[in-house]
Amino acid sequence: MPKYNKLSKENAAVLLVDHQAGLLSLVRDFQPDEFKNNVLALANVAKFFNLPTILTTSFDQGPNGPIVPELKAMFPDAPYIARPGQINAWDNSDFVDAVKKTGRKQLIIAGVVTDVCVAFPALSALEEGYEVFVVTDASGTFNTTVRDAAWSRMTANGAQLMNWFSIACELHRDWRNDIEGLGNLLSSHLPAYANLMQSFGTKK
Repeated sequence: MPKYNKLSKENAAVLLVDHQAGLLSLVRDFQPDEFKNNVLALANVAKFFNLPTILTTSFDQGPNGPIVPELKAMFPDAPYIARPGQINAWDNSDFVDAVKKTGRKQLIIAGVVTDVCVAFPALSALEEGYEVFVVTDASGTFNTTVRDAAWSRMTANGAQLMNWFSIACELHRDWRNDIEGLGNLLSSHLPAYANLMQSFGTKK
């Protein structure tokens, strides 16, 4: 039976792959507002835990369009790899070098589209011995049939599927580490969680 290796904030890095203005129009397995909220939530989780984060785009001068501006603004000092044409980010040596420079072996990957921009580098990283965690709700594609096939392909090769909320909780480990810090982060992206925090505040 595979060993349960928990995500570690000391060993994890986040790869945000091809969250580009043009490509976002292809995402149909989530509502647009819901999807963007999930992507920004994952980005905020990365910042909260100080995880090395790498941004990359594919052919951003073409129809794929520029990176979502909020991501660039959130990570002004992060490596930003504008790939001139490689579809698989792992085929770009600058991207791979940036991943290796993090020194991390757990890769949290999200992107657009799930079956290409996420699956291809995820499978490539797995082949090179990395642990790969695919963020299901911060990755999107044409429809649920395509998404499910991509998930099956990646999990068959060892990728683990998680959502941004479970990633935050596994990294945090214990609520006593920072109740209000993580609670406020969750509240800003999950309206229902704001109710929990409000209730918690009235009991103090």
